[in-house]
Amino acid sequence: MLRLKGSLCLLLAAFLWGVTFVAQLVGMDGIGPFTYGFARYVVGVFAILPVWYLFHGKRVNARINGNYHPGWKAGLGAGAIMFVASAFQQCALQYTTAGKTAFITCLYIIFVPIMSVIIGKVLNKENWVGAIAALVGLYCLSIKGDFSLNYGDFLAFICSIFWSLHIMYIDRFADRKDNIEISVAQLIVCAVLNCFTAFLLEQVVLADIVRAWFPIVFAGVMSSGIAFTLQIVGQKYAEPAHAAIIMSLESVFGALAGWVVLSEQMTGTEIFGCVLMLAGMLITQGRVILRNTSFKI
Repeated sequence: MLRLKGSLCLLLAAFLWGVTFVAQLVGMDGIGPFTYGFARYVVGVFAILPVWYLFHGKRVNARINGNYHPGWKAGLGAGAIMFVASAFQQCALQYTTAGKTAFITCLYIIFVPIMSVIIGKVLNKENWVGAIAALVGLYCLSIKGDFSLNYGDFLAFICSIFWSLHIMYIDRFADRKDNIEISVAQLIVCAVLNCFTAFLLEQVVLADIVRAWFPIVFAGVMSSGIAFTLQIVGQKYAEPAHAAIIMSLESVFGALAGWVVLSEQMTGTEIFGCVLMLAGMLITQGRVILRNTSFKI
């Protein structure tokens, strides 16, 4: 039941990341990517701080019982990795298409299982079958036309490695440290590093940020605040290989959101890709679903 709970948290996180993608595209119209990142992560911090405060009593009881394990230090490392991954992703978009960036970024579907095996984890064959199905589906969903590689694709490849490391890093601490504190700390780190980079490389204009307030607030609350917290909670109960496949459904939800909100057209190949990615997720979660489902005659 706990693994199913973790999977549902990750699925909801993927949904929020996907629908927020539209807000990200709109929000960066007129402001630089690091300025946008700084603003949204600041909003994310203030969105999650009330949740942290609500669990104050639980943390006090944990301290009394000797079960309190703060997540601030773990969150600093998570935030540093997340900033690097998102920075490479934003830079990649300047040189290559959004579809290719999404596909190459989500190569963590394969990188995470490989990393898991390297550190000694045993994966079932459905993990590999599900990952390959999801990867093929992602290709159908993301790639349009030529697949020649360029500088932006190389940056996206590095981004994918860092997102893989982020997933593995969260897996190491999610069941050991305070999840909310990890989330708050990593958002603060991302906000600070984006702020520094924005003032270093971009022209930060307050009026431009104010004009983009709605997509910034929407992404800050839904994606930065809620979704990244759900990722940490979900990975507390789900293996990283499972988590990677479920979180990659972000691209499916993003495509559907573009179809509904922006009236973007989806081809038959793209719809087939969505189906394949969903199938990959169901394959990896098959045992969990069957284990937690009983049929009575």
